[in-house]
Amino acid sequence: MSATIQTFEPAERPPTTMGARLEGELMEVSMGPQHPSTHGVFRMNVALEGEIVRKLKPVFGYLHRNHEKIGENTSYLGSMPYTDRLDYFCSMTNNWAYALSVEKLAGIAVPARAEYLRVILAELTRLQNHASLLGFLLSDMGAWGTPLMYAFREREKILDLFESLSGSRMMCDYMRFGGCRVDAGPDWMERAKKIVDSFPRFLDEFENLILSNEVVIARTQEVGKLSADLAINAGITGPMLRACGVNYDVRKVDGYGFYPRFKFRVPLGEHGDTYDRLMMRALEMRESVGILKQAFEQVPVGPVMNPKVKIRAFRPPAGEAYGRIEAPKGELGFYLISNGGTNPYRYRVRPTSFINLTVLEDLCLGHTVADVMVILGSVDIVMGEVDR
Repeated sequence: MSATIQTFEPAERPPTTMGARLEGELMEVSMGPQHPSTHGVFRMNVALEGEIVRKLKPVFGYLHRNHEKIGENTSYLGSMPYTDRLDYFCSMTNNWAYALSVEKLAGIAVPARAEYLRVILAELTRLQNHASLLGFLLSDMGAWGTPLMYAFREREKILDLFESLSGSRMMCDYMRFGGCRVDAGPDWMERAKKIVDSFPRFLDEFENLILSNEVVIARTQEVGKLSADLAINAGITGPMLRACGVNYDVRKVDGYGFYPRFKFRVPLGEHGDTYDRLMMRALEMRESVGILKQAFEQVPVGPVMNPKVKIRAFRPPAGEAYGRIEAPKGELGFYLISNGGTNPYRYRVRPTSFINLTVLEDLCLGHTVADVMVILGSVDIVMGEVDR
C-alpha cells in the first residue's frame, strides 16, 4: 500500500457530507494490486479525508487473458474449458451459459435427464459459491480463520462431488452442446442427496451467527447502500440487485432449462445495504436446497447427450444468439455470431463480476477504509471474470 498527499486549493476542495468545505488535505492511497481480500489481483485508488472515502477508482486488467479473442480462434467445443477459467468458483454454471448459447445458435435440443443434471449442478454451485462468500465476508470483517474454514468445509463436500463426476474439482469442463459429458450414477446421486439433506444445519448455524452477532450487524447495516434505481441503470444483477428489492431472477424471467418445473421463491431485500446483500446469499441457499430436493425426486432415466450432435464436425448455421443464465453472482451471458465456420465469428461474454463492480465507488463514498473492504466483499467478484 502506498500513499501520496494531494492538496486542494480552497475553490477546489470537495464538500464534506455535512456541506462544509474541507479544511485539510486529501490523502491518495493505492490499495493493491495484491490486497488479500479481493479474491484476485485488483487495485483501488482511494482519496481519503482522514479515514473517510471521498473518491474511489477501481483499477483492473492485471489478469487479462484475451479470453474473447481466443474464443474467436478456437473451435466451439475448444472454448468450453476456457469458460471454466472465468469465475473459477463456478465452472459448472459457466459451462451451462456457454452451452446454452451454442444450443440456441444451432437449434440443439437437450435430453430431459441432462436438463435435470444441469439444474442439480448449477444449484450445488450456488451453494458452494454463497457459502464461500459468507466465509470470506466475515474474514474481511476480521473474523480470521474459523468462519471461512467452516464455510469451506461445506464447499469441500460439493467439490468432491464435482471431482467424482467430472474428474476435476474446479475446472470441470463437464457440459456439452446437447447435454452433459457423462452421466451421474446412482451412488453419486445418493451422496449428493445426503449432502443436500445435511446442508440446512450449516445454514441454521451460520444464520444465527449473522443475525445475532452485534459486530456483523454494526459493520453491515446502513453500510454500502445501493438504490434500486442506480442498480437497474447500472445493469446490476443477481443477489446485489435483489438486495435492493428488485424482483429479477433469470431463472424466473427466462425459465431456461427445467426451472419452471420447480417451486422456489426469489428472496428480496429492503435496504440494499451490505447486510441485505449478505442475507440474500443465506436465503438463496435455502431456496437452492429446495430446488435440489425437487430435482432429485423428479430426475428421469435416459440419455444425457443428444445423439444427433456431431461434435467433431460442428458447424452451426450462420446467425447470432445470446444465451444467459442466473449464475451465483448474477446474469452470465454469451453472445455468439456464426458465419457457418468451425469457430465463432464473434464471441462476447457478459461478465457478472465486472458489471457489478462498476458501482463500487457509489457504495463506498462517505464510508471508512475499513468499510471499503467489507463492501467489496459483499459485491462478490472473481477477477478471472472481471478481466477475462
